[in-house]
Amino acid sequence: MKTIVLVGGGHAHLAVLLDLASRPIPDTKVILITPEPFQWYSGMLPGLIAGQYQPDECQIDLRPLVVRAGITLVLAEVMGMDADQHCVCLRDGTRIDYDMLSLDVGSSTDTSWLTVGKHPIIPLKPIDNFVQQWNTFLSQTSNAPSRHIAVVGAGAAGVEVACAVYHALNQPTSKTTISLIGTSSGLLPGHGKNVIKRIQGIIDHCGIDFYPYQAVATEEGLLLSSGTLLTADCVIAATGGIAHDWLQLSHLSLDQSGFISVDSTHRSLSHRNVFAVGDVCSRQDRYIARSGVHAVHAGPILAHNLRAITQGYPLKPYDAKTRSLYLLSCGGRHGVMSWGKFSASGTWVWHWKNHIDKKFIKRFL
Repeated sequence: MKTIVLVGGGHAHLAVLLDLASRPIPDTKVILITPEPFQWYSGMLPGLIAGQYQPDECQIDLRPLVVRAGITLVLAEVMGMDADQHCVCLRDGTRIDYDMLSLDVGSSTDTSWLTVGKHPIIPLKPIDNFVQQWNTFLSQTSNAPSRHIAVVGAGAAGVEVACAVYHALNQPTSKTTISLIGTSSGLLPGHGKNVIKRIQGIIDHCGIDFYPYQAVATEEGLLLSSGTLLTADCVIAATGGIAHDWLQLSHLSLDQSGFISVDSTHRSLSHRNVFAVGDVCSRQDRYIARSGVHAVHAGPILAHNLRAITQGYPLKPYDAKTRSLYLLSCGGRHGVMSWGKFSASGTWVWHWKNHIDKKFIKRFL
């Protein structure tokens, strides 16, 4: 009897659970370790902030999936691992051994350069913590005549969150000022010029101030590299992810940023019984952006490869497309499509995204 341990209930592991539910792997015990019984779908977070969805519409209950798949669910947080000893360690010190391991635990958010100020810092990840902290901030400031919210990070996540906050909070009885802070790379780095032009028009229409400068927290507020000082009541950190600290002691091969180095099949370069998918890993054969799009699409490939490695048939590579389709939610029922150099916008884009998101959730009910 072999043991496969799945760490994290991320988008890729959802596909693995579906695969196991349809066809168990013979003579194999599977354990899923994840902190919470629910998995948030990140694609619907902007809609949740904007008030377009209720929390239960954006979550997937892992427990029925686990029962259908016939695997063991351990609700705990992994705090370390030793790939040489083939084990992971939980927060309470429990050691769990494995024959094969798959990691889908995402990344962390570095907020160390924002913590000096007096304003609350709310990282987007993990989503469960974000939702709790955001709701606490809203309840504590519900009677405030005005609020200033700064969103740090001008990628797709930062843009969507800034627009969602505007849609949710700009009411006749309460004025909310929103600042979107990026870098000299500008809005939506990596996206086409037409998409950026559309988004710039939307944030201008919403009155969202965009600052293409680095920011650091001081006692007085957010100091920008331009010399401007912004005083914010809340800072939402939508910056790029950083690798989990505990990976440094894992004995796995890591890239320069501390992410797990994997090949085209998402197999560890140093330990061939370890797989990693999503933000936790770094492809060494080609560049693939850290995006939920790739985590979703790589899920079925991971499911195949976990089965293949136990039964001795060839593994499949995840051949990511050179251009990914992005459907950006812009607060109200309006969206922007980004696909390479091509773009489009309108309510139909939002409805398209809404259909895709709800269809994804429905797969796991």
